[in-house]
Amino acid sequence: MTTVSEVMTRDAATLAPSDTIRHAASLMEWLNVGALPVCDGVTMIGIVTDRDIVVRAVSQGLDPTTPVEGVASGPVQYCFEDDDVTEAEKKLASSQIRRLPVLDRQKRLVGILSLGDVATNANGGLSSTLGAVSAPSVPDRPGKT
Repeated sequence: MTTVSEVMTRDAATLAPSDTIRHAASLMEWLNVGALPVCDGVTMIGIVTDRDIVVRAVSQGLDPTTPVEGVASGPVQYCFEDDDVTEAEKKLASSQIRRLPVLDRQKRLVGILSLGDVATNANGGLSSTLGAVSAPSVPDRPGKT
C-alpha cells in the first residue's frame, strides 16, 4: 500500500481568511499553483482556487481587496496523510477535483495531494482518475450555463 504521505507535496502555503483575493492571486502566480488552503490558525476552513477568484470574485465585480473568506470553497474535501493513495484517487475522481488538502489525524494541514502527485504513483490508476476528474461537469446552479 502506498500512503498519501509518500506522494503528497509538503509545506503548502496557506491564506488567512482576511487575506485579499489580490494577495491570493499574487501568491498563486508566484508559487505557480492553482489553489491555496484557507486556515484560521491551525484549522482549515476553506480553499481558494484560481477558478474561485474568476467565478466568485472577478465575474461578480468584487473589489480586489475583498477577503478570501468571501470566495473560498467549502466545506473542503480532504484526505489523511496515512490514507491509501488509491482511496484519495477515488475521492479526486468522484468529486471531480484536481487537488486535496492532506491532514494529520489531529486535522492539521500537512500538505496537498495533486493530480500531478498521483501521477508519480505507478499503480496504474491515473488514467481512470484523470478521466473521472476531467469528465464534463454539470452546472450546479439553476439557470446558469
